[in-house]
Amino acid sequence: MSNEVLTVSPQTLQDMKKYYTMNLKPKTPPGGLFAAKKSTVNITAYLSGKVLFQGATAQQEAALWSGKSSQGVTSKKNTKDLNTPLPKDFKHWSVIGSDEVGNGSYFGPLTVVAAYVDKNHFALLKELGVRDSKDMKDPEIRKVASDLITFLPHSLLTVLPSKYNAIQPTMTQGKMKAVLHNQALGHVLNKIYPIVPDGILIDQFELPSTYFKHIQDQPKQIKENLYFQTKGESHHLAVAAASIIARYAFLTSLDTMTKEAGITIPSGAGSHADLIAARLLKRGGLPLLGKYAKLHFANTQKAQKIARL
Repeated sequence: MSNEVLTVSPQTLQDMKKYYTMNLKPKTPPGGLFAAKKSTVNITAYLSGKVLFQGATAQQEAALWSGKSSQGVTSKKNTKDLNTPLPKDFKHWSVIGSDEVGNGSYFGPLTVVAAYVDKNHFALLKELGVRDSKDMKDPEIRKVASDLITFLPHSLLTVLPSKYNAIQPTMTQGKMKAVLHNQALGHVLNKIYPIVPDGILIDQFELPSTYFKHIQDQPKQIKENLYFQTKGESHHLAVAAASIIARYAFLTSLDTMTKEAGITIPSGAGSHADLIAARLLKRGGLPLLGKYAKLHFANTQKAQKIARL
């Protein structure tokens, strides 16, 4: 069994806990923040900042976070596969960027967006307020996105919980996201044809090698001039714009679900989500909850205990 250890900041620990939300184990070891199991890897994060990866693909999993580590991963193999180096002037290129929203939220859909930003539109996007969506409040997200969708070539793919729950037992979330990104990029390339972007940038959610493995069964695979970067929003406005539109679509879907359910459907996967899920379970069981939530999250079991089902 391969073992890897990282030392990360408190903020990165919280980012990791959110990232592994759907993989969390019910018990946390003494001094730990969380324990999770993703495929063949066990991840244990401690309040001290130490994170232990154990399993057949521990190196690859640890490599996802090595860029945020204060000491680096103990074994350097495969870390070069984490990101694809960007040309020095990449931020000035005309680029298709893609990002996803909702994968860490118990309620709501998984939304994936690819958007093309011509370099001649940089000034306009900045004037509209396009930047990292994590630094924007939801009202601003809605306002900026409603402007962007009127002129920016983009593709929005939304997987509602009912469909997500049907797919998830036979497809990992990583493969699901990879297939959606690949499809969205293909749609935008068709929309802007005969224009060819200078490059394509995916906000990285897994190793590039894993991504290509996940899309190898797709009839059309977008690979040319394709780059991967964590925190893609900081590398090009195209990813920032895609993230804003994806967030907007996610929020709009939550609004629709709230009206339909007659109860506020929240974002995230915290204890509040457990309480809402328990109320839905009491009202209509798993069939009703499955219309609004991703059932494989640990929240489902927590909600069942609250509802005493």
